[in-house]
Amino acid sequence: MKNYTQSIAAFQEAQKHIPGGVNSPVRSFKSVDGDPLFIASAKGAKVFDIDGHEYIDYVGSWGPMILGHAHPDVIMAIQKTAAKGTSFGAPTLLETEMALQIKKMVPSIDSIRMVNSGTEATMSALRLARGYTNRELVIKFEGCYHGHNDSFLIKAGSGALTFGTPNSPGVTSGTARDTLTAGYNDLDSVKELFNRYPEQIAALILEPVTGNMGVVIPEPEFIQGVRDLCTKYGTVLIFDEVMTGFRLSKGGAQQILGITPDLTCFGKIIGGGLPVGAYGGKQEIMDKLAPKGPVYQAGTLSGNPLAMAAGLTALKILDETDGFYDMLEDKSAQLGEGIKKCLADLNFPGVVNRVGSMFTLFFTEEEQVNSFADALKCNTVTYAKYFKMALESGVYLAPSQFEAGFMSAAHTSKKIDKTIEATYEALKVLKG
Repeated sequence: MKNYTQSIAAFQEAQKHIPGGVNSPVRSFKSVDGDPLFIASAKGAKVFDIDGHEYIDYVGSWGPMILGHAHPDVIMAIQKTAAKGTSFGAPTLLETEMALQIKKMVPSIDSIRMVNSGTEATMSALRLARGYTNRELVIKFEGCYHGHNDSFLIKAGSGALTFGTPNSPGVTSGTARDTLTAGYNDLDSVKELFNRYPEQIAALILEPVTGNMGVVIPEPEFIQGVRDLCTKYGTVLIFDEVMTGFRLSKGGAQQILGITPDLTCFGKIIGGGLPVGAYGGKQEIMDKLAPKGPVYQAGTLSGNPLAMAAGLTALKILDETDGFYDMLEDKSAQLGEGIKKCLADLNFPGVVNRVGSMFTLFFTEEEQVNSFADALKCNTVTYAKYFKMALESGVYLAPSQFEAGFMSAAHTSKKIDKTIEATYEALKVLKG
C-alpha cells in the first residue's frame, strides 16, 4: 500500500483554512471515500504527489492538458511573456492573435470575447442571448454542467451531480423559474418546452458531447433536431465547448457533429493550462456586446497576456501538427478498446463511452449509458473501489463516476498498456 502521510496531513491543514479543504468540490475525493492527493509537479503524462508517488494522469487538469503537462513550448511562451509584465488592463496584440487563431479553427466564430473561466463564458453568453432576443427563458439539459452560475445549477452535472446537490441552495426561485430543463437525447422533451413557450425562450445551451455526467454521446437526430427547433423558434443555440473545444477536433464537437451553433463557449485548452474562457459566434449577436452594443460584460483580467500566450502556443501546435488528432484518436482507441476487452473477458458489468480523447468507464448493468437517467443507475460504490485500486497501481483517474477521462499526446502505448493491465487486475479483484 502506498503511504499518503504528507497528503493526508496537508488536507487536514487545508480544511482549517479552506471550505472543505479544496477550492473546487470534486477535488476532495469525497465521492470515492478518500482524501485527495496533493500534487507537487507534473510532466508529460504523469503527475507526482507530495509523498513522492508518480501516476499516469487521465485527469489532465480536467481537460486542458491535451499536449501533456509542462509542454516546453507552452512553458517558454509563459516565461517570455511574464518577463514583460503579467497584466495591463489594456489591449494587447496577443488578444487579436488569439481571436484570429480561434476563428481560423472554428468557422462558426465571426467574433469572440475573452473572459477568465468557462463559467464566465457561459454566464456571459446566456446574458447576451437574452439581450439579443429580448426573451428571458433558457433551456438546459439534465446532467449538463455549464459552471456555477445560478441559472445553470438546476439538475446540473459534474460536482453538483457527484455530491447529490443538483439544485443548489442560494439559487433564487425566480432564477429557477427562468431555467427550463429537458432530457439529453430526448428530443420530445425539447419539443414540449418549445410548444409551451414558443416566443419566450432566449437560448438553449448544451454540451454537444457531455463530459459532466460522464461521457454521453448525442444521437444524430437529437442534435440536429435541437438545431432545427432553435432555428424555427428564433432561439439562440449555445454550444458549451469548454471541454470539447479543440479536444475532439480542430473545430471541436461542432465539426465532428456537423452542426453549427449560434454561440460557442470555450475554456480549458485555449488557456494552455492557465485560467481562461471565451465566447463567440455570429457577428449580429456579438455586436450586441458593450462597448458596441447595450449588453454589458467586462473583466479586469480578460485577455490576460499569460493565458493568451500559453493558449495561443497550444492552439498553434494543434493546428499545425499534421495528423495530431489522428494520433490522439489511435491512443484513445487503444485505451477504450483495451478496457472494453477487460470487461468482456471478465464478464464484468460496465460500459465504455468514448468520443475522441474523452472517455468514461461506467459501472452499470445497463447495456448503454445514453442519458442522465442511465448515468444515475451506475454503481458509484464500485467506481470508488476501482478508483482506489487504480491509484494504488499508479493510475490517476477522475475521483468521480460522473466525469470524463482525458487522453493527451504525451501518453505512450506503454503507459496505456499499463493502464489496461491495472484495470484488468482491479476488475478481477472486484469480480471476486
